[in-house]
Amino acid sequence: MEVPNHHEVFCPVVVEESVPARKTLPFLQRFPVTAFGICVGMGSQSVLWKTLSKSHSTEFKGISPAMNLLVWGTTLLLLAILSLAYALKTIFYFKAIQSEFYHPVRMNFFFAPFVACLFIVLGLPPSIPLDLMGNAGPPAWYILMAPILCLELKIYGQWMFGGRRRLSKVANPSNHLSIVGNFVGALLGASLGLKEGPIFFFSVGLSHYAVLLVTLYQRLPTNEALPKELHPVFFLFVAVPNAAAMAWAKIEGTFDYFSRIPFFLGLFLYTSLVVRLNFFRGFRFSLAWWAYTFPMTDAAVAAIWYAAEVRNPVTQSLSLFLSGVSTVTTLGLLISTIVHAFFGDLFPNDPSIGVNEIGLNLPLCAPTADIEPISPVQLSDPRSDGGEPKPC
Repeated sequence: MEVPNHHEVFCPVVVEESVPARKTLPFLQRFPVTAFGICVGMGSQSVLWKTLSKSHSTEFKGISPAMNLLVWGTTLLLLAILSLAYALKTIFYFKAIQSEFYHPVRMNFFFAPFVACLFIVLGLPPSIPLDLMGNAGPPAWYILMAPILCLELKIYGQWMFGGRRRLSKVANPSNHLSIVGNFVGALLGASLGLKEGPIFFFSVGLSHYAVLLVTLYQRLPTNEALPKELHPVFFLFVAVPNAAAMAWAKIEGTFDYFSRIPFFLGLFLYTSLVVRLNFFRGFRFSLAWWAYTFPMTDAAVAAIWYAAEVRNPVTQSLSLFLSGVSTVTTLGLLISTIVHAFFGDLFPNDPSIGVNEIGLNLPLCAPTADIEPISPVQLSDPRSDGGEPKPC
């Protein structure tokens, strides 16, 4: 039975409860695109440790570049393994890939492998400086940015003209993933000595980020609330302004006042999330938890850059504190991921896609007594702007 592309929902736990335990889907079909969030988190950690070992604001700690090499190598290995698994899923379960791409949360994670690639290049160990790329650097950057640009043309176009896929309908914090690639790409391009390309992506990212931030803050009646299990993605609010601050600082060559504006915004958003701890409690571990890592690491790296420009005990302490929080969080999530993978519950039956392919004549969303009611996001057929969404 084909997976319907027109009926996407935000109700992962509810559907999972509806699928009998004995009807375990094949591994590749259960393997989600959100797994690439691990690579993004680890890749940003490689950049953090490289920055810690090279920054003048933290040189008094004598941090060895060996940690950067270890994290960088681990990230590269993880990206290769996950990319191979997802390539096989593309071959054998292409319908599931389509369903993920038209899911309002999952579609943003298609940027993740390319953002991870950007972090891998940015996090190259000091023994392999970017200058060694020579004339091959700029063409390689354009090749890395090409798939990001293609995805943006598709998704940003849907935000503007997509009917029930317009931004006022599908806006959620995971949309930051579709924005942050512009700034990480601009940061890498500026590191390679480019100007026009990085400014182009910075402009595109800044304009769409402003629209997304306003849309999310307004909490329009057309927006649907995320289920509690996806609350970690709210930390992506922190990622974009810090990435923008570093990108502009690299383009200008200094952490100037314009760079400090998004940095301070990111610091404020970080604090506003931390003081709401209850918002991030009471749900079980899942891959969504990796959404904590990248924003935290982004904030730590930006704080190190700021401390290098404004050197005093307060800025240095802030940078070290944020770096410690980021590292401990990432290490804890890596251990938890390994444990859950060992016990076989890291990739449960995928509730968003492929449920009906195994022949179970089940609704895509069914209420249960022990789960709070969730208002699902209903999206129309991607090939059509008309018609009413089916009730869930």
